[in-house]
Amino acid sequence: MQVRQHDGPDALTQALSAPRIVIENPRPTVDGGAFRARGTVGQALRFEADIYADGHERLGADLLWFDADGACDRHALRETGNDRWCCEFVPLHCGLYRFGIEAWIDDWATCRSDLRKRFDAGSMTPVDVQEAIELVHAARAAVPDDAGLGALEAELSASPPELAASLLLSGTTDLTMRRTARRSFVTRLDPVFPVEIERTAAGFASWYELFPRSQDPNGRHGSFDDVIGRLPAIAAMGFDVLYMPPIHPIGRRNRKGRNNALEAGPDDPGSPYAIGSDEGGHTAIHPQLGGIEGFRRLRDAAAGYGIELALDFAIQCSPDHPWLQEHPEWFRWRLDGSLRYAENPPKKYQDIVNVDFHAPQATPALWLALRDIVEFWIGEGVKLFRVDNPHTKPLPFWEWLIADVRGRHPDAVFLSEAFTRPAMMYRLAKIGFSQSYTYFTWRDTAQQMRAYMEELTQQAPRDFFRPHFFVNTPDINPFFLQTGGRAGFLIRAALATTLSGLWGLYSGFELCESAAVPGREEYADSEKYQLRARDWTAPGNIIGEITRLNHLRHRFRALQSHHGLRFVDCDNPQVLCYRRHMPGDDAVLLVAVSFDPFAPQDFHFDVPEQDLPTSATGGIDVEELMSGQQLHWPQRRRHWRLVPDELPFAIWRLGGAS
Repeated sequence: MQVRQHDGPDALTQALSAPRIVIENPRPTVDGGAFRARGTVGQALRFEADIYADGHERLGADLLWFDADGACDRHALRETGNDRWCCEFVPLHCGLYRFGIEAWIDDWATCRSDLRKRFDAGSMTPVDVQEAIELVHAARAAVPDDAGLGALEAELSASPPELAASLLLSGTTDLTMRRTARRSFVTRLDPVFPVEIERTAAGFASWYELFPRSQDPNGRHGSFDDVIGRLPAIAAMGFDVLYMPPIHPIGRRNRKGRNNALEAGPDDPGSPYAIGSDEGGHTAIHPQLGGIEGFRRLRDAAAGYGIELALDFAIQCSPDHPWLQEHPEWFRWRLDGSLRYAENPPKKYQDIVNVDFHAPQATPALWLALRDIVEFWIGEGVKLFRVDNPHTKPLPFWEWLIADVRGRHPDAVFLSEAFTRPAMMYRLAKIGFSQSYTYFTWRDTAQQMRAYMEELTQQAPRDFFRPHFFVNTPDINPFFLQTGGRAGFLIRAALATTLSGLWGLYSGFELCESAAVPGREEYADSEKYQLRARDWTAPGNIIGEITRLNHLRHRFRALQSHHGLRFVDCDNPQVLCYRRHMPGDDAVLLVAVSFDPFAPQDFHFDVPEQDLPTSATGGIDVEELMSGQQLHWPQRRRHWRLVPDELPFAIWRLGGAS
C-alpha cells in the first residue's frame, strides 16, 4: 500500500496496522471458498500457499485444520521454493472441515541460522551467543513448566561461550526451541476455507454394471438370486461396487420394444428407466426381480464378497407411475390434457414423462418426496447412488438434497451422470456430487487424453472434481470400441484403471461386445429393451487382464486417485507415457499405452531423473507388472514395443518387485 500525504492519519494508521507477512493463493480452494474442496479418507491431501515478507528473517507457517466443532489441529508447512509453502496429511475421518494458514517471523530459526554462519566462518562474538540465549530465556518465561527448556537454560548458564554456541546449534536444542520459541508478527489468512472429506469409496472404487433381469443363465427373466450367482465371478475380477440400473416396476403405456421400437411385443420387458406402474414407483421393486426380500439377500451376499451395491436414482416416470394419479400437480400438463414425453434430441423417450420442479404446487412436496426416496434406499443399506441426468434438474435442488442427506449420512456418495457442457459438469461437482462421468469416453488419441488429464489434475477441477472413467455404458457404445477389436478394449481398460481412482464397465465389455447400430454410438439389440444372455467363458474375453488391472489398483496407492500423475515424453505420438506416484508412498509406476489397436508401436522414453538410483553402479531394476517379469534397465533411455495382438500397454514398477 502506498501512503500519500493527502491520505491523512487514517491511511497511515491502516498502513501501520497492516500485516507484515503476506499469505495468498491458497489451495485447495474452490471459487474463493464459495464451495467445498474435496478430499478422501486415507488419501493424502495437499495444502499450499504463497507466504513471504520483507527482509531476510526466516518464516514459519502452520496449516490450521478445524473440525465441525471448531477444534483445531496444526500441521507444519514447509517451503518448497519461490515462496511456495505446502504440507500433506492423510485425513482419517469423513466430515466437513475448514482450513486456515498462520505464518510468523521465526526469530529462533533466524538467530540460529545467523549463529551457524558466524560459527562456521569463525566470526562469532559473545554478543551473538548471548542474543541466542536471550531467546531461550524468553521461551522459558513464556512456558515456565517446560522441562526441556529448563534443562537447556541450566546447561547454557553453566557453559562458556564456545560450548554454549555448540549447544545452541545442536539438533536437540533446535527441536526444543521450535516447539516453544516466541513467534513474531503472527498473521492468519482470513477467511478459512471449507473442505469436505468423504469415505474411501468416493475416490477409489471399481464399478461393475449389470441388468439383474439378464442374469438368468437360461435366458429367462432373471432375479436378484441370479445376480447372487454372478457375485463370485465379479468379485474374482476385483470389482468392489455392483451397480444396477433402475430395479423398479416398469410402465406398460408406451412401453418400448426391442431396439427402441415404438411398439412392444407381449413379452418385451421394456426399459427399466420407464419407472412406475400400478405395482409401485421409486421405492418399489419389479416383481420378477424378487421383491425387497430378494434385494436384501443380494445386499447381504454382496457384502460377504466385499462388494457394495449402487443404485440408479432416475427422476423420471412412466405414464403409469402412481404419482400421476396421486400428485398430478407435480407435472406440467398440455392444453389437450396430455403430458409431453421426455426428449434428448435426437433421442426420444416416449415411455417417460418428467416431473416439473417449478410447478407452483410442486414445492416443497415434490422435493421432499424425492429426498425420501434416497432415504428409503439408505434405510435398505444403499449408500452409493448413480444419478441419471442431474444436469436436467435444478441445481438448487441437488445442492439442498445432497447437503440434507449427507447431514445425516456423511458416507452417502452421489455419482453424476452428466454428459454435458464443462461448466455444468463442474458446477454439479461444486455443489455436492462426489463423482462424475467424464469426457474420457471421447478422448481417442494420446494428445487428447493428455490434454484432458492435465485439465483435471493441473487446473481448477483438481480441487473439487473426481472423474469416474466408465469405459462403456448401456447408452454409449464408443466408436473406438466398435472398431478397435480386442486390443481396443484392452487399451480403454488400461487407461481407465491407471489414470483414475474411479473406473467402471458395463457388463459385456469383458467379452469385447461391440455390435452397434450403424453410424451411432449405441448397442445393437440393446439390453435396455430386452434380456441378454451371455457366455462368460466366450473365447477372446479380457477377463484375465481386467482381473490383473484391478489387482494392481488395490496393490498400489499410486493407482487409487487421478492425482499424482505426471506425463513422460516419448517419441511416438501414438503412445501415451506417464508416471504414477503418491506422496508418502515408495512405489513409483510408469505406464505406457498405445492408442493404435491395429499395428505395433515402437517408442523411446527417458526414465524420470528423480527415479534413478543414487548408486554409482548405474541402471535400475524394474518389474513389468502385468507379467511379473523382472528387468534391469542399464540406461535411462529406454526402447519398448507395444503389440496389439499381445498387450497394447505396459506397467512398470521402478525399483523391481516389492
